[in-house]
Amino acid sequence: MNAPRARVARRPVHGVLLLDKPLGWSSNDALQKVKWLLRAEKAGHTGTLDPLATGVLPLCFGAATKFSQLQLDADKTYEAVARLGIKTSTGDAEGEVLQTREVNVSEQDLQGVAPQFTGPIRQIPPMHSALKKDGKALYEYARAGLVVEREAREVTIHALNMTLTQADQAQPAINMIVKCSKGTYIRTLGEDVGEALGCGAHLSALRRIETGGFTVAQSVTLEALEAMSEAERLNCLMPVESLLGEHTVVTLDSENAGRFLSGVRRRGGWSDDEKVAVYGESPHALLGTAHTKGGELIPGRLLSPIEIEQILAGVATSAPSTEFEKI
Repeated sequence: MNAPRARVARRPVHGVLLLDKPLGWSSNDALQKVKWLLRAEKAGHTGTLDPLATGVLPLCFGAATKFSQLQLDADKTYEAVARLGIKTSTGDAEGEVLQTREVNVSEQDLQGVAPQFTGPIRQIPPMHSALKKDGKALYEYARAGLVVEREAREVTIHALNMTLTQADQAQPAINMIVKCSKGTYIRTLGEDVGEALGCGAHLSALRRIETGGFTVAQSVTLEALEAMSEAERLNCLMPVESLLGEHTVVTLDSENAGRFLSGVRRRGGWSDDEKVAVYGESPHALLGTAHTKGGELIPGRLLSPIEIEQILAGVATSAPSTEFEKI
């Protein structure tokens, strides 16, 4: 008989880790692996990155999970390779070949179609996606051999750079750099560009190089994490407030900080602002997010007193203590 596996002693961990997600891993599998490596109690990712894609995937731990939606809504930048002349059932290299066509594409042709795919555009979500219809992910229908009707959705391509290259076996392809809004399907974009060029295309490579201001250059690989000591892994974490870089900072004294943490609005000379990060003055600590309207500071997502104390302690594990619990 095999000896039973020892249980991992979980602990509170707070912060953001930028993972360079490896090829073939789902976002959730990568999250669970890093959560296990950190022995973290609570974790979440910031939107799905396809198993066939690599690149920056912000992982949130502890208090940071309260602000993960901000990254989900953020703009993203991708590098992709679209192989020309071959259309597949999934829009990527995993699918069955549905059609092959001759390729006769020039750089001028690329520049000619680029304006069609820049700015606000409409996309029909692919069947092989996690988008849900009637409570089921589209890929579940696709695996059952079903095609269901999908409504086109508006997304925004902020910038699109395309150049001709060659894929495997000297097959013509396009290198694409795409800066886009949330909800953009790069597979669909590659397919649509291929159709506009008259030859069809499918995505053969995809890498996310930036999301919400975080870049792949800041990221750590899973292999590197596994080789680190526990202390080194914790040092890879960025603070919770790194998710709030575009927020206006408001600092409250002890009395107002305590009331704010209780969910009570505060009055002051603030101008209207949808994105506010609120800190306590003494001790200096992130309390949560808010928005200001009509001179009022209106609480949004708040940290708990225990979370604040653990973050102030600067260690992964901390016994709940004093000051903010007394407010």
